[in-house]
Amino acid sequence: MQKYEKIIVAAIIAVGLWALGLCIKGGIDNFTNKDRRVTVKGLAEKEVDADKVIWTMSVQESGNELKPLFNVINGKVEIIKAFLEKNGIKDKGTVTVATFDVNDNLANVWGDNKPLYHYTVGRSVKVASNDTKFISELRLKVDELIDQNVILQSDYADYDYTQFQKLKPEMMAEAIANAEKTASQFAENSHSTINKIVEAGQGEFSIESADIPYKKKVRVVSTITYSLKD
Repeated sequence: MQKYEKIIVAAIIAVGLWALGLCIKGGIDNFTNKDRRVTVKGLAEKEVDADKVIWTMSVQESGNELKPLFNVINGKVEIIKAFLEKNGIKDKGTVTVATFDVNDNLANVWGDNKPLYHYTVGRSVKVASNDTKFISELRLKVDELIDQNVILQSDYADYDYTQFQKLKPEMMAEAIANAEKTASQFAENSHSTINKIVEAGQGEFSIESADIPYKKKVRVVSTITYSLKD
């Protein structure tokens, strides 16, 4: 009977030693692998049409009497409005005319260096539209105004893309997938495999102008750290 008890005790000790060995091995593996990480960046880019544009055209005249200047500026503004209406702006956007911008050129003059004209008067016409391609094409026709003696002091269009939140989930997924490909390639080259994500940033989004005026380039870069295992 004592013989069997000794065998049982020995078996229990052996199993215990085996389990202890596994725990020690797992601990060593974890200790060995805990700092084995790779940090990679995942990029996703998409070119989209801008969905909003503010187009500003300004005219300016100088003279010594305000009323004639106002009349000249108003005449040029009417020509600009007629140009826009002729080209179909009614169905594409809204037109607003700013108040007069009057500058007294003599107000801050010192000494005998007086300006040629007492006043400079300006006024702006702004077009707001969601059809950014239409506005981009219409801007190419502004030379028609020169034939009517309207020279623009400034001609500037501010294109914007406001719907990028709708793209965010799709682009984040693409950026993470690209990061995982890079991490997998790194792991393969180092004879390892990627395990799990240890750290991940939300991703940095940016919207930049593209080569075509009404186009925008949406870009996201995600930084992700993976653990590695053999």
